[in-house]
Amino acid sequence: MEKDHVKKIDRREFLKYGTAGTLAVTGAVTLAKLGLPASKIASPANGQEEISHNSIHAGQLGTVGDVISDSFDPSAFLTHFDTGQVSKLPNGQTLREFRFAAIDKEIEIAPGVFFPAWTYNGQVPGPTIRCTEGDRIRIYFSNTGSHSHTIHFHGIHSGLMDGVFEVVEPGQDFTYEFDAAPYGLHLYHCHTIPLKRHIHKGLYGAFIVDPKEGRPTVDHEYVMVMNGFDTNFDDENEVYAVNSVAFHYQNHPIKFKVNDKVRIYLVNITEFDPVNSFHLHAEFFNVFRTGTSLTPNEYTDTLMMCQAERHILEFSYKYAGRYMFHAHQSEFAELGWMGLFEVEERQVAQDPINESKDKNG
Repeated sequence: MEKDHVKKIDRREFLKYGTAGTLAVTGAVTLAKLGLPASKIASPANGQEEISHNSIHAGQLGTVGDVISDSFDPSAFLTHFDTGQVSKLPNGQTLREFRFAAIDKEIEIAPGVFFPAWTYNGQVPGPTIRCTEGDRIRIYFSNTGSHSHTIHFHGIHSGLMDGVFEVVEPGQDFTYEFDAAPYGLHLYHCHTIPLKRHIHKGLYGAFIVDPKEGRPTVDHEYVMVMNGFDTNFDDENEVYAVNSVAFHYQNHPIKFKVNDKVRIYLVNITEFDPVNSFHLHAEFFNVFRTGTSLTPNEYTDTLMMCQAERHILEFSYKYAGRYMFHAHQSEFAELGWMGLFEVEERQVAQDPINESKDKNG
């Protein structure tokens, strides 16, 4: 029996409160958990002023309060790439060593909403592994959890390292070793049966293999893993997110400047739904499907993806402002998969000679 801190309400009930800007999904969940009606005033613990049902009705979807964790920050996760412990093999090949542990851990996916996850290294998604094509990858895996687990990497490698048949029991260890190929954006996840349960519970992460010559330089690189959480274990997600925390990037917009070149490593690992999607407001992006080419395949503003599909997106904004990005399944957006880019004006450097003249008349 799963441990579950959320009252048993399905996502249709969530949407009665969340749709069209009424009480935010997490506020509704928290009130339901406490047995309070939706019209009751919610008092966030972080010191915000009290927010009532009617005051939220006119605003955007979002959460009441915030998720603050010492172990996982979705804003920091965006730009954190684990390149491992680097050394050289006798033949000159680069060796990258990683240590992974499967850990049972309760995580907070929205303010006051906790989920009993299975994690790699105590976080969902797991660390973003980054290397260069041809590097030797060595992963020391320890299963400290309560169930059997593996790590299955997408890419090209021996069947002995595929993370399917060498099931690692609780208390056991296994070492995966292979050469990274091909270059592109991949993922890793547990491949233990029942597969949907092991993936949905949080055992997944992004795996980036850079081409030997590198990709063109950009100003910002962000990792976004689209996921969902079935909080009452009825095989339907009640909460959706990118990088696990509902509405995080709406509460904490991603900031960059006009004309900055932005690259997103986008992975879909959502369970229980056949597709997820990414929609960018007021701009288009180049799509590099699976990242296995340096030439874009498509130029669009909306991308549909099945589970395990992953693509690299590149774009820049011409105008300053706040712009939404979200799933274009409206239900997913209303249940947490919604964020904002905050595009700032680029400061124009003042000519020091003219500035001196201005000051001295």
